[in-house]
Amino acid sequence: MEMKKRISLELRNRSPAEVAELVVDNCRSDGEVEGLTEEFAALEMLSMVNIGLSSLAKLPSLPKLRKLEVSDNSISGGLEALAEKCPNLTYLNLSGNPIKELSSIEPLQNLKNLRSLDLYSCDVTAADDYRDGVFELLPHLVYLDGFDQEDNEVPDSDNDEDDEAGPPAGDEDDEDDEDEEEEGSEGDEVGLSYLMKEGIQDEEDDGDYVEEEEDDEEEEEDGEEDDAPAQGEKRKRDADDEGDDDDDE
Repeated sequence: MEMKKRISLELRNRSPAEVAELVVDNCRSDGEVEGLTEEFAALEMLSMVNIGLSSLAKLPSLPKLRKLEVSDNSISGGLEALAEKCPNLTYLNLSGNPIKELSSIEPLQNLKNLRSLDLYSCDVTAADDYRDGVFELLPHLVYLDGFDQEDNEVPDSDNDEDDEAGPPAGDEDDEDDEDEEEEGSEGDEVGLSYLMKEGIQDEEDDGDYVEEEEDDEEEEEDGEEDDAPAQGEKRKRDADDEGDDDDDE
């Protein structure tokens, strides 16, 4: 895809003035910056990785640009345009470009706010005095290829300024999911305890029912015992009556 078309797609119905970050990696260019104009005045991060750039001469004025990614291109020099067009640049990635001499990055001296520079896989990194030479040439530089002069690694907060905006929305969703899982677990525990309690209550109710049946059976037996003497007395009275009748005859 051509660079102009890619930029048009990345706008996503926004005006250029509303765009703060623009990524057009792996598209095609004719060696120059195309389709990027001064209308992108609010741009703070621009990534043009592996698009066939050989020059930055046509880069428009981007006064708010702080982070520029142009790794894996064919840039060997001509960095003077950066100080003029992007004076507030703090991070520059030139890794994978055919930069062979320290003199090629000398124009970066005019980028007074530049704190971090990456030159991974550039020919210049093979020089014996590479690191000392770069820090001497660019005294305002703090990090080179991710490490300072004392070989301390760049902190994440400096390495990725975008992290300052806070954690991604996906993390909040995960936290919400975890909360829901915890609530669900508590709900399960409450439900289980409730069921156990109900089960115990049912057993107690069954026990009461059995006791009531036993009481009823005992009452019936007592009733039968009470009826037995009464029936005996009745039979005795009947026998006496019959005896009296015999005497009368």
